Amino acid sequence: MIFLHKKDKTLHLSLDLLKLLLPELLITHFDITSHRIEKDTIRIYFEEKKDKPKEEKSRVLIAHGFHKEVTIQDFPLRGKKVFLHIKRRRWLDKPSKEVVQRDWNLVAQGTRMTIEFAAFLKVLGQY
Repeated sequence: MIFLHKKDKTLHLSLDLLKLLLPELLITHFDITSHRIEKDTIRIYFEEKKDKPKEEKSRVLIAHGFHKEVTIQDFPLRGKKVFLHIKRRRWLDKPSKEVVQRDWNLVAQGTRMTIEFAAFLKVLGQY
C-alpha cells in the first residue's frame, strides 16, 4: 500500500513518477489501495476518490459505495503484464434518491485507456 503525505516534498516526485508509468487519469482521480507483484504480472488496485463530481456540485450527494470492479490491461512494465483493477464510486442524490456517477467522458475528453493500449499493440505489430 502507498501512503503519501501532502506536506512531504517527495509527494510531488512520487506523483510525477507514477504519472509516467500509469494513466494520469488514474493517479489524479483514484487512490491506489494495494498492489501485488506475481511472477509475470503486476496488479494495481484503485478506488475512485471520494471527491464529488464537479459537474454535480449543485446536488446534495452522499457516497453510496462502488460499482463492480473493472480490470484493464495496461502497458507492460519491466517485462511483466500490468492489470489495473478499478473500482468506480457511486453517489446518491439525497433528495431524489437517484444514483449518480462521474461522467468520465467529461474528465477524459474522449480518451480511453483501452484505446491507447490497442494503439500501442498495433504499432508493435501484435494487434
